[in-house]
Formats: sequence, C-alpha cells, structure tokens
Amino acid sequence: MRIVLCCAAGMSTSMLVTKMKAEAQKRALQIEIEAVPVASFEQELAGADIVLLGPQVQYEAARLQALAAPQGKQVAVIDMLDYGMMRGDNVLDKALALMGA
Repeated sequence: MRIVLCCAAGMSTSMLVTKMKAEAQKRALQIEIEAVPVASFEQELAGADIVLLGPQVQYEAARLQALAAPQGKQVAVIDMLDYGMMRGDNVLDKALALMGA
C-alpha cells in the first residue's frame, strides 16, 4: 500500500509523513508513505494507491481527481485542522478509510 501526500513543494508535508509512518508502525501496517510536490503528481500517480493533498493545494483537487479517476485512484484533501496539528493518526485513518482498508 502506498500513500502519497502532495503539497506545494513536498516539504511541508514531510513532518506529517513522519507522524503517519510512526502511527502505521505502531499499528503494524505495511504502508509506504511519502511527500512529493504537486508538480510531480502525474509521475507519482501510477505507483500510488491514494493521493492526499495538503490544504494549501486544495485548489488543484478537481483537476487532479480528473486525472486520477481513469486509473481508479482517489485524490482527497487533508483536513486543515489535522494538517495544522500534524495529526498523523487522523490522516492515516482517512487514507485507510478511502482505500476501504
């Protein structure tokens, strides 16, 4: 399972990725999680099970969802409060729920 987080430059989500990885490890889940800039979305899509967008790039959501839909992939925006508070557990829960896991 691979979760990709996209933000403006791929940097602001790196702390959130660390928290999500720690939560996944605590739950004994084998999940690959990484942060990338939104400009890399198309290159990362094929290998992703789900893509989560940082709130700062939510304006891209409709366009990216349209690109992902033909591949059967989901794109969702991370809740602003969960993002700001770096709640890796909540963001992981959202990703898992969207993947039906």
